[in-house]
Order: sequence, then structure tokens, then C-alpha cells
Amino acid sequence: MSGKGVPRVLAGYSPDERGEDALALAALAAEAAGAPLTVAHVHPSPWPVRGPGKVDAEWVAFLKGQSDEALARARARLGELGVPEQGVAVRAHAHRGSGRGLIEVAGDVGAALVVIGSAPRGRRGRVAIGSTADQLLHGSPVPVLLAPRGFAAGAPDELERMTVAYWRRRDADEPLRAAAGFAGWLGTPMRLVTLVLRPSGLAAKFATAGGVLERQVAQADEDLRHAAGLVGGGPPVERLTAVGTGVAKALGTVGMLPGEVLVCQSGHHGPLRKVFLGESSGKIVRAAPCPVLVLPRGAGARTGARTGARG
Repeated sequence: MSGKGVPRVLAGYSPDERGEDALALAALAAEAAGAPLTVAHVHPSPWPVRGPGKVDAEWVAFLKGQSDEALARARARLGELGVPEQGVAVRAHAHRGSGRGLIEVAGDVGAALVVIGSAPRGRRGRVAIGSTADQLLHGSPVPVLLAPRGFAAGAPDELERMTVAYWRRRDADEPLRAAAGFAGWLGTPMRLVTLVLRPSGLAAKFATAGGVLERQVAQADEDLRHAAGLVGGGPPVERLTAVGTGVAKALGTVGMLPGEVLVCQSGHHGPLRKVFLGESSGKIVRAAPCPVLVLPRGAGARTGARTGARG
């Protein structure tokens, strides 16, 4: 049963810390949305031997056993997290690339969201992009939610707010509406943040009254008012302009709740209707102290209609 009629949360699981982080975050998202959860373990594809269409039976059995063990561990962990067993499905899937394999599973089960953990080399509390994330962040047709390393160890009780990193540009309105749709699906308030980057070597010139920085901040405030008007009709949308000498420092001035999710758009040069991590979004992903949601280009009304708001 694919379950394509019901938007699902898909967690990419491996039996290690990043898998635990993905499960913890996916469980929170599924609970917030009232959505069923699918846990997928992607294992390597078996290779052909001794003629066309044949594979090594022992290797296939080994891979199946590894996946069965991983998924049993995932079920047990979800039970510890209080996730009802009837709301969870598991899938083993063979693919040479774990990220591309998750994209295939997402299409098969009708997932509205794919959740993965950080690569193990990253700083604790931050997201590092490994091969799985790289494949998803350059080709997933559905939004990708990344858990920072160590998220499971200090996971909040619930998702509390969705903060959208916003820059006004020609194609920004549809992703903004998609983010609003996801906030509605998850039942969280939404906040809009624009980062104004100040070159460190020109700080004095930028900071003078009526100077470049003041004009940039004023423009950012105006853009945020415009954006808030596009997603009006619900609860008030908080707006914030943050200034810093670089993405990390600007983002560091933004207060985050324990259950915060930061949203960024795909790069505007990427393929339509797929996630594509551009330079600015990549910097945000790496600097964020909380889970990060990356939306595909062209998500707009399509994503909002698929997820819907909870009634």
C-alpha cells in the first residue's frame, strides 16, 4: 500500500546518531501535522553476477538482514518516543545513492516531507551536508527537513515556530506561500526574517545615518511588510530584520525557540519543482542552530494544497 492519498512524513534512517536525530525530528513533525510516518532504510543495490539479471543471493540476504535489523531498531526507538505503532510504516529500498533512494521512496509513498540527520562530521547543534543530504538538496521534488547533529539528545517536546529566511526577489512569493502552507500543516506560527549583510571592512560607512546600511534595513523592513501581506488572513506574522557581517553572524542575532524550524528557499538558478541548494541557502543551513527546512522551487500552491492546513 503506497498511501499516496495521505501526505506522509518520510524519515531516512540509518542505525547511528544521524538516524536517531532524523527519527526524533520526523516524529515531532508527524505528530504536529497529524500525519502518518514512514521510515526508510536505503541499502546498496546488489550487483549482477554470472550473467544478465542474476545477483549474488548471499549478498542480497545480507543486505535484507541489515535493513530488517535497522528498521526493527527504528520501530523500537519510535516506541520509546511514544509514537503509536499503527501510525508507522517501514520501507527497505535498494539504491546506490541513499539520497536518490529516498527520493524514489518519497514518490512511492506520497511523502510531503523528507527528514534526515546531519552528516556525522559536523559540529554538534549544526547541520553538515554529507552525500545523502547533497543528493536530496539537489534534486528532491518535496521539501527536505534537516536535523542538526545531536538533535535527538535534546529534542524539544514540540515544534513551536517556523522562521522563514526571506529575500524579496522575482520568484520568492510562491515559496513563501509554500512555507505558510507548511506552517499551517504543522500548526505553528510563522516568523519572517531578512538578513542584511554588512561588509566588515566598510562598517563605518555603512553605519552612518542615511548611509547604505540604514537604507538596506529600511528596504528589508518594507519587503517584510509586503511578504507578511501575502500570507495574511491567519495569525499575525512576526517580522525581523537582522544585521551582521556575514550570514552566520546575522543569524546569530536572531533568537530561536527550542522548537524552532528555519526555512530557506531553493536557489533561484536550480531546476523548477526540485530542491536546489544555492550559495546563500547553503550558508544558512550550515549556520542554523535548529532544524532547517529547504523548499523546492515552484512549491507554492502545489505544496500548500498537498499538505493543507489542519482543521
